[in-house]
Amino acid sequence: MSLFKNKSQSIKFLQPTMESFETIIGPATEVHGRLVANESLRIDGRVIGNIEARQGKSVSIALGRTGVVQGDIYAFRVLVAGKVEGNIYATERVELHEGAEVRGDITYGQLGIEHGAKLNGLMISRNGEEPEGEGATDSASIFQANWSKIKSQ
Repeated sequence: MSLFKNKSQSIKFLQPTMESFETIIGPATEVHGRLVANESLRIDGRVIGNIEARQGKSVSIALGRTGVVQGDIYAFRVLVAGKVEGNIYATERVELHEGAEVRGDITYGQLGIEHGAKLNGLMISRNGEEPEGEGATDSASIFQANWSKIKSQ
């Protein structure tokens, strides 16, 4: 069973993932501010602010079809079927499912994109590379700086 609503007539390019979500933000809920997740999180409502997973934890952040995030997402795995207005930084994998809309850069270890997903931004593969230079302002450098902040908290 796929995490997101299936259409039997459509061809699925991404293998279904079996995720377990300890916290769910429902479609009638709107959250303002920074969210820090220690466990996997599913968002079907709206989050205005950054979403961060603690460093060293295999936390997945999933946006259902009605989910909207206005801010950056930092996690081990990010699954998107809704809308993101901000950058996505995933150490392991990013999946953009049919109907996903992302306005921002995606920094990833692996990337899966289904037909019908929209991306307006850069795709930046990490592949174990470290960002160059101290004063760099590209997404990979910002990602590394933010992970360092999260790790020290």
